[in-house]
Order: sequence, then structure tokens, then C-alpha cells
Amino acid sequence: MAGHDIEETIRLQSRMTYAPTLESLNAHPVPAWYEDAKFGIFIHWGLFSIPAFAARSGSISDAFRTNYDIAVAQTPYCEWYWNAIKVPESDSARFHAATYHDAPYEAFREPFLSGLAQWDPDAWARAFADAGARYVVLVTKHHDGFCLWPSAVKNPYQKDWTSPRDIVGELAGAVRAAGMKFGVYYSGGIDWTFNREPLRTMADFMGSTPGGLYPSYADKQTRELIERYRPSILWNDISWPASLGRELQLIADYYNTVTDGVVNDRWLPMTWRRRLLRFRSNRRKLDAVLKERMARAESRGVIPQLPPHCDFRTPEYAAFDRISTKKWEATRGMSHSFGYNRNDTDADYESVGSLVTSFIDAVSKNGNLLLNVGPRGVDAQIPAEQLARLKGFGQWLRANGDGIYGTRPWTRFDGKTSDGQDVRFAQKPGALYAHVLGTPSGTEIVIAGDDLPRAASAVHLASGETADCARVSGGLRLTLRQPLAPAPAQGFKLPLS
Repeated sequence: MAGHDIEETIRLQSRMTYAPTLESLNAHPVPAWYEDAKFGIFIHWGLFSIPAFAARSGSISDAFRTNYDIAVAQTPYCEWYWNAIKVPESDSARFHAATYHDAPYEAFREPFLSGLAQWDPDAWARAFADAGARYVVLVTKHHDGFCLWPSAVKNPYQKDWTSPRDIVGELAGAVRAAGMKFGVYYSGGIDWTFNREPLRTMADFMGSTPGGLYPSYADKQTRELIERYRPSILWNDISWPASLGRELQLIADYYNTVTDGVVNDRWLPMTWRRRLLRFRSNRRKLDAVLKERMARAESRGVIPQLPPHCDFRTPEYAAFDRISTKKWEATRGMSHSFGYNRNDTDADYESVGSLVTSFIDAVSKNGNLLLNVGPRGVDAQIPAEQLARLKGFGQWLRANGDGIYGTRPWTRFDGKTSDGQDVRFAQKPGALYAHVLGTPSGTEIVIAGDDLPRAASAVHLASGETADCARVSGGLRLTLRQPLAPAPAQGFKLPLS
């Protein structure tokens, strides 16, 4: 989208005042910058990055499918370490006993804060910008409740549970200086300093949202994040601990404060049905149903339930299978964990090619990608395996970004070449982009489809070379002057009349 169009969108939004009603909030447009950005970086980094351990149980879906009764403590998510070590049967509890003996989770605070001496937020921002990211979302408080900013909102149950160094503010400044938008993640639905019950099953997890003082605490901290840092993305996790009315007031106040802001979909408000899950007998009934359902499920990943209001959806280690009219954002780690896992080798990380092709697939269906990095806790560095994937991502986007940034879905998202390679489509005014997933051999590519434009030529995005086009039976033939260099995907620009 042209710069003046973005400015006009922001100007129109700035005129609007949102009321705490669904009618008002559901009229909130997704800002052009978010539609155009396509690629963001997620950062899971905190006290859990010191032990940096989780069960090697495959994907999170595998954990629930094969070991449901203690799955919450056996997930591959290192950021869930504090809960995992409370469950004696878990791999994390055995690791903790052998490595840290009787040390409490709180003992990781000082090593994490000491590691900040080596932290360079500007270097992080440069790496993210070089990867082609247009926005960055930092986990400011995860389920362990530890805050990465010096919050003035005191935790009534956990002393000194904030960072004295303003990690959020420093990273926000570095990210914005590098030309990217900045967003904050906040774990609204879970805080283990308010509810310390060990969680084993999905029903335990769903029923563990704290009551009492917590809804007010979460509201105050989120408002503090909004006022201090003006985040362009307010990314809540799990659910929201207060009623729908209080939630809508918070979101309305956010939109009225941050005119280009967006909120995600993990905002299910507290209801009487959710409160029933605080009772163990009700959780066990739900577990019986969920255990059977998850044992039969073949899908991988998590798709959150749609709340009363959101700007975009957030499937986790998952994707939608068709073009979505609702904007969405695929979120995932580079390996099975978001937080850094000390046991991950290069083989445990997704390849650059796989990450790029899944990204293109999301873009073709009206999605973005929020790709996570999990820095180490001891020295505040991003592991080499992750940096290598960011570098590879950036190399592909620098060559092919014209067919990604600012695009919108075409009439269909997918296609095939005559030799069976997958194709994904996107468009801008006057141009159709066809991304062949992989590298065809030879100098001729036939993309199937009678609906393809009758173009005389196409431009190969990475090289800038022109390919001759001709209609053939059932498709469009592109003739190249020489074979293509290997790449995760080959992008072509075709003129639309």
C-alpha cells in the first residue's frame, strides 16, 4: 500500500473514539501497516531461559495425544518449566532435582538479571530487521509472572518479581529505531504466582485462571504497558481473567490511546462456565472428553477459540487450510519450544526452506507469520542456530519481498506446476505473484490454471530476469533463459490487466 494510503488510514482512525461495546470495537479496522507487514518476530525470554529445559515429547499436540494425564508438565515448551517441576513424574522435575537440587524457581532471577550485562538490544533489532521483520512482539510477562519491566504494580504474592532494568523500554526503543513496530505479549489468563496449583491436564490448565486480586492486577499491569510503551500490538495469551465488560473497556481505552494498535484473539472473558472449571470434579469430567478427543486427533498445533472481539487470529504451530476473510497470524517457534531449550541441536530446528514455504502459504491465505526466537538466559544471546535461520529468511525476503509485503490474497491461494510442484499466489494492484515452492529443474515452468492472466512475460523476482509467457493447454508456460539457482521458493510477477 502506498505511503499516503497508510497515512490516510491512520488519520481516519485517529478521528474515531471507541466505546466499550462490541458494536464499536468490532468496527475497528485492521490497520494497513499490519496487513502489509506479513512478518514479525516473537521473543520468549525470561527466568525459564536459565534452566532451558523441557521434555522431548515431540510437538505440543504429541504431548497431549500420547501422555494426556501429565501433558501440561510434559510439553516441549521450556517456558512452562516452573509448573513442570511441581509434577514429580515429569522429565523437568527429574532434571531439576539432579541439576539444581532443592533450589526454588526464584533462584533463577539473579542469574537472568546478571546475564543482562551482555545484552545488546540494538544488535537484536538489527538481526530482526535484517531478517525482514516489520514488527517485534516481546513477552513482557509469561505464565511465571516475572515482569521484564520495573512495574509499579506490586505483586501481592511474590516479592521482587520484576526486572529493575527496563528490558521492555530498551527493546522498544531499539526496535523502533530500526524501523519496525513494537508490540507486547502479556499472559493474562495464567499467572503461577497467583495460582500455584500444579497443572497436569488440559482441564487443569483451562481452569487455572486466577480470581481474587488477579483480575485487577492484570488490568493495571496491561494499562501500565499501554501507557509506558504505546505498543502497536497488544498480544494477550490464554484468556482474560475479568468479565466481558471490563475487557471491552480495556480494549476501547487501548484503541483510543494507540491509534494504529491491534489486538489478537486470546481474550476469552471470564464467565460462569469458566469458573466451574475451578472445581476439580468438573475438570475431571472435561478431561475424560478431551483425552479421548486428543488421542484421536491428527492435527498438529492449537487454534484458539474465537472471542467476542479481536483484530486477528493466532493459530499456534498450525495454519488455516483456506483463505480467511479474518486477518490471522501463524505463531510458532523455530523448534518445538518457544523458550530456549539447551538440548536442541541444529537438527531440532525447522529448516530455512520449511519456514519460508510455510510463511508463503500463510501470506497466500491472508496470514502473517510471527516467528519466535528464544534467547539464552545466562548471556542474553540468540543461539547461532536461530540466527542462521533469521539470516536465511532475510536473504530470501530481500530477493522476493515485492511478492510478499503489501500483498493481499488472490481469488485462490494455491496451484500446481505441470510437474507437481506447489504454487502459492498473492496480488497487488496490477500484479499477480506466483511463488513456486522449491526450484523447478530446466528452463520451462507450466503453472496450471485457465484463470491465470494472459501475460506475454513475467519477472523472476530474485534475479530480475524476464521470462517469456505463453498460454498452453490448461495453464501458463514460463520460459527462462537459464535454470534457476536453488532457493526455498521462486517468485514470479505477472501483470494483471
